[in-house]
Amino acid sequence: MKKFLRTLAVTVGIIFADQLTKLLIRVHYHFPGNGQTIFPGFFDLRYVQNPGAAWGMLAGKQVFLIVFSLVALAFIWIWFRHEVMPFVLGWLALGLLSGGIIGNLIDRVTLGYVVDFLDFYYKSHHFPAFNIADSSICIGIALLMISQWRADRLKKT
Repeated sequence: MKKFLRTLAVTVGIIFADQLTKLLIRVHYHFPGNGQTIFPGFFDLRYVQNPGAAWGMLAGKQVFLIVFSLVALAFIWIWFRHEVMPFVLGWLALGLLSGGIIGNLIDRVTLGYVVDFLDFYYKSHHFPAFNIADSSICIGIALLMISQWRADRLKKT
């Protein structure tokens, strides 16, 4: 029960932080492309409307992306809950993934696009803009991979 409550707290915390930062970006910068340089030559806050998934893939396929997000969320909670929770940081990985998926899902359903705003670059090389939900999903996946690797190593010894 403790792990479930921790997972739920992380999920809700990620959703809150993600939605709050996206709202602040939309209110403060108003239009896509607007923003401000934080570290010249490296990092800007920039309002981006992403109509697709990662790196803009599947742009304009909102219904598919919404359905995919719901299926992924259901899969995570049905299957991962039993397989991942026993891992040391399984509850954290599950919370990060759930919060990230739900954060972007809220945008897709309410806005028709995902708000991205963290813009890293070096000279003419730009990493695609992203948000807290995206970061949460990536960290959650990394924790899952590390946890699985660790569990596999422990089984071999």
